[in-house]
Amino acid sequence: MEQTLKNKNILLIISGSIAAYKSLDLIRLLRKKGAHIRCILTKGGEQFVTPLSISALSEEKTYTNLWSLKDKTEMGHIQLSREADLIIISPASADLLAKMACGLANDLASTTLLAANKPILFAPAMNHHMWNNPATQENIRKLNKFGHIQIGPNKGDMACGETGIGRMAELEEIMNAIESFFFERPLKGYKTLITSGPTFEPIDPVRFIGNRSSGKQGYAIAKALASAGSEVTLITGPTSLKKLNGIKTIHIETAKEMLEACENELPADIAICAAAVCDWTPKTFEDHKIKKRKNDKGLQIQLTENPDILKTIATHKHRPNLVIGFAAETNDLIPNAQEKLTNKNCDWILTNDVSNDENVFGSDENHVYLITKSSVKDWGRSSKSDVANKLINKISEHLKKS
Repeated sequence: MEQTLKNKNILLIISGSIAAYKSLDLIRLLRKKGAHIRCILTKGGEQFVTPLSISALSEEKTYTNLWSLKDKTEMGHIQLSREADLIIISPASADLLAKMACGLANDLASTTLLAANKPILFAPAMNHHMWNNPATQENIRKLNKFGHIQIGPNKGDMACGETGIGRMAELEEIMNAIESFFFERPLKGYKTLITSGPTFEPIDPVRFIGNRSSGKQGYAIAKALASAGSEVTLITGPTSLKKLNGIKTIHIETAKEMLEACENELPADIAICAAAVCDWTPKTFEDHKIKKRKNDKGLQIQLTENPDILKTIATHKHRPNLVIGFAAETNDLIPNAQEKLTNKNCDWILTNDVSNDENVFGSDENHVYLITKSSVKDWGRSSKSDVANKLINKISEHLKKS
């Protein structure tokens, strides 16, 4: 793992929440990135993790008690905050957030925060009723007004058995926020819409017309976009891929549903249409499973053309400044992609040869060509993650020039 946080000093405050156990993995991730970490553990936090486990991972003393700092050899609350480049509260309980908002200082954590002159990033974690309580929401408004950086919370299942907003942000989201603080990301401030995966066009309740797209390339691009700082909306057809943390994801099945979702997300700065959309859909949908009968001479299905999502976005009144399409071809790769570039009114096309589907569908590698109005670039065969990173670099260069 690249040590992007080398020589960065971080003060991590762990408060009372069941999510406190995740702080141990956060310390591990920060250490792998090269960060130097000191930790404050509140009395509430001690109910879930121990000072010993934190010290073992951070390789530093864990601070717990304001009144135990007896002499000059120990780290005081002033020095703890002064020597940090960033203060992180993860998890941030409703109690500690309330103390911050009201300027209270009755323990080591709250006293250190009140004395801090460094940026503070906090990741709330609490029951959804506590989160939605007007008092908590007022405290959050105050903290945002103070300039503190909020990450999460998310919606999901909680340890108490209830479901709602209040679940702590995933560690990947928190790490992205930390790296965004320290480093300028090239796509920060840009909103990107990306489509991915196949579409399924229903014939009857159990059958559909589809294709072999795994969605891996689209998911890799969505992840790279988020890492580059973009606000990403991923609209995906049915796949078996794991949800990407920190990325707004809309699940659809049909081409019409995908188009509707895309139009609902406009305006956007960038659109990347990586989905393998079915060009046709059955003209009629049978309410019951079509039965195979003894004297049947075959099944005839009338098809009708699906909406052209790429062209619709590229000619939309809220057209993104940069529209990128994908073209999977089995023959005449470059000429067909160039024709698509013109016909769809998009800016770039990434095209690949799928005639040998074993090397594309479901694979972790891809061989693409970048087609623009003035050039054809062979990116060679590489991992789909590398393709995604090359695309982000190309987009970044384009935005700098425009």
